[in-house]
Amino acid sequence: MKTRTPAVLLAAVTATALLAACSGGTKAGGSGGGSKTLTLASVDQGSVEDVVKAFEKANPGVKVRYTTSGADQYQQQIRTQLSSGTAPDVMSVWPGNGNPGATHVLAKPGYLRDLSDQPWAAKMPPAIKSVAQYDGKTYNAIFGQNGIGAVYNQQAMDKAGLTPPDTWTKLLAFCRGAKAKGTPAFALGNQDNWVTQLVLYALVSTTVYGPDRDFDQKMQSGQVTFEKSPWTTALDKYLTMEKTGCFQKNPLGTNYEASQGLAATGKTLGIVQGNWVIALLKGKNPQGTFTFKALPATDEPSTTLIPAAAGAGYGVNAKARNGQLALKFVNFVMSPQGMNLFAKKQGGLPSLPDTGVAVDPSLTELSTFIKANRTVPFMDQLWPNAKVQQTMLSGLQEIFSGQSTPDKLLTEMDADYKAGS
Repeated sequence: MKTRTPAVLLAAVTATALLAACSGGTKAGGSGGGSKTLTLASVDQGSVEDVVKAFEKANPGVKVRYTTSGADQYQQQIRTQLSSGTAPDVMSVWPGNGNPGATHVLAKPGYLRDLSDQPWAAKMPPAIKSVAQYDGKTYNAIFGQNGIGAVYNQQAMDKAGLTPPDTWTKLLAFCRGAKAKGTPAFALGNQDNWVTQLVLYALVSTTVYGPDRDFDQKMQSGQVTFEKSPWTTALDKYLTMEKTGCFQKNPLGTNYEASQGLAATGKTLGIVQGNWVIALLKGKNPQGTFTFKALPATDEPSTTLIPAAAGAGYGVNAKARNGQLALKFVNFVMSPQGMNLFAKKQGGLPSLPDTGVAVDPSLTELSTFIKANRTVPFMDQLWPNAKVQQTMLSGLQEIFSGQSTPDKLLTEMDADYKAGS
């Protein structure tokens, strides 16, 4: 999704995730590319800053020159920088194969250093290792797990006298009730195209994977397609939410940053996003209480699944000017201290076990779903190329603007999927 994420989620991403803040800036921490200076490009705005400070403190004399940017901007820039030899030593990399900044996409042409020999690589859980690798080698230091769902502003919910719905019928009633009180249920920032996928992924997890956990394998073998599957159901439910008034007016005119403001200040009751948004909402409203819940898609709560998967991590430039310092940084990211800093700031869960981090109360439901195996990967992470997701994102924007239809979008996604890697 963060995408994603995906590669939603998201996603953060930060992914994500899928999955990062929509705007950023450059932060200077030194100059030059010498042995004591590391260059870093990150989509983890609002969380990487503390990690950089802790890394510099643990390594006296080291300076990190870093930039933060939104996922869309970052993905457009990183391939150009890598191909021109101007990329930083360390960079954000998404899991799997779903977007221009994903592991497969960057590792295949040789842009990333093999990290298989690093001490944390063998400790990755199988589900995370599978999307951190390309051709059996690990290229991505994935530090966290993220989920996509509804994040509610508890104070706004109390004021409206409403509670989180756990069925599809209750969800639509919740949206109508919120609208009647003059406060839309969810903020939606579809001006940033990566955001368009998150509601859809949350619905797809239950409608598609609930009845068929082997859907991805069937897609890969050609037994099913997007167009002739419950993806049509999920898209229909997404548009039903829009028609019911679940979102604020003009989602296409609202960017990610603005959508955060709506949810943080109680102008909406919540936001459908990756759990990474919780830290950003708290930043805008430190007194607020925000809670992650699954977004229902059926009237059987026991069948609800959550998209939850590895979030964006960090890769090392194969031509890094300071390779040893780059390795030291990703190893710090994968240490208990590094992962816990990210988890605290992003409101996420560490990717490795036994880090000693306490689960934030806001993520109790996400943690419960993960432990109960009621999750599915962010959809794009297992697609054969990045074009499928890009077609989906632009197509969803066109659907919201009345320029396309669900059938047309799924047909185009099928064509891109069949084109392979």
